[in-house]
Amino acid sequence: MDITQEFGPGNYRIRAYEAGRVVINEHSYTDSLVVTPDRLEAQWPPRTVAELEPAHLEFIAALQPEVVLLGTGPRLQFPGPEVMDFFRRKRIGFETMDTAAACRTFNVLMAEGRAVAAALLMA
Repeated sequence: MDITQEFGPGNYRIRAYEAGRVVINEHSYTDSLVVTPDRLEAQWPPRTVAELEPAHLEFIAALQPEVVLLGTGPRLQFPGPEVMDFFRRKRIGFETMDTAAACRTFNVLMAEGRAVAAALLMA
């Protein structure tokens, strides 16, 4: 699905998504990743919600986003309460959605100039 929008202050734009693959700028990625308007971590270790560990969350928090979008793959899966509690304690907004919705939402928030991080699982 093409989700191109040509506005916003960021260096990284999500151009398309399909199950197991996302296109950012002109490159295609099949591994889980974390993207912000100004940074791309193309090989984020967890592939599924069940594989999320505190170190993965600390990495995202260190990017200092105001909101984190967790894309859980082709269908919505909720992480354990410890994930939500982690971001709540850090005072970082947190939303869980399927990866297609996370990609669309990332582009909208980036276009608004928000400090957003999308953690996209490719399972």
